[in-house]
Amino acid sequence: MAVINDIGALIVRDAIREGRPRIAGTGVTVRRIVSWYQLGLTPEEIARRIGHLSLAQVYAALAYYHANREEIEADLRAEEEEADALERAQSSQVSPA
Repeated sequence: MAVINDIGALIVRDAIREGRPRIAGTGVTVRRIVSWYQLGLTPEEIARRIGHLSLAQVYAALAYYHANREEIEADLRAEEEEADALERAQSSQVSPA
């Protein structure tokens, strides 16, 4: 007999990962799945790269993204801005030779 999954239970949000939506039972955030997807990886490739995720979990993350695009895009921009700021701070600390 096939196991029926409640698709709404595949994505959770709690204190883990600073409240970001993530795949239930894992630490993998929707943001991480989306970032790989935006780099051109297919859902199948993402599931193969993260061997403990099922294809259904990857698609659930992408469905969450498409339903909440503004939230995830803002989170991705914030991550990029933080990385840029850290890079600028690091390069300003490097003393000239």
